[in-house]
Amino acid sequence: MVERAATDDASLVAQAASGSEVAFRTLYRAYVRPVYWLAYGLVGNASDAEDVTQETFVVAWRKLPGLELASDSLLPWLVTVCRFQAANRIRRQQRDREHTAGAVADTLPATVNVEQQVIDDELAERIVQEVAGMSPLDRDIFRLCATEGYAYQAAAEELGVAHGVVRNRLSRIRTRLRTVVKEST
Repeated sequence: MVERAATDDASLVAQAASGSEVAFRTLYRAYVRPVYWLAYGLVGNASDAEDVTQETFVVAWRKLPGLELASDSLLPWLVTVCRFQAANRIRRQQRDREHTAGAVADTLPATVNVEQQVIDDELAERIVQEVAGMSPLDRDIFRLCATEGYAYQAAAEELGVAHGVVRNRLSRIRTRLRTVVKEST
């Protein structure tokens, strides 16, 4: 059976929930980098961030059949899952250290910084809103170059536009998103 190409998260989530590995792979490629960056910020090292990212997508695969998206993007839900996975990992590591060393590790925070999480959630939501307000071409350029790691030429070929169009638009997109980040800090 040949699956039709889906471009919006709701369609991809529905297809993945029905067992489509292609749709899930598309969602994974679209969001693995932002999820990894968030995980790295929460756990503080690459190895644990990779594990938290993997655990986030395992949970996503299991829970997609019952998921109803609250927005046009899967990212806010993935951010929430990632935060829970990171908190679980931090608690598990803390318990392991207490058990083996008999004391609480000084390097791990005793609590989760709720204020920082709220700020990070608000920033992620503002970025999602900003991207949603872009033209379809700009959203595609952002998705290909910023989240999937395409080079300008590869993105241009994929979208059927000139290399300069991708380069110039991506520059404007980055400036626009930097403004959102600066306003949030």
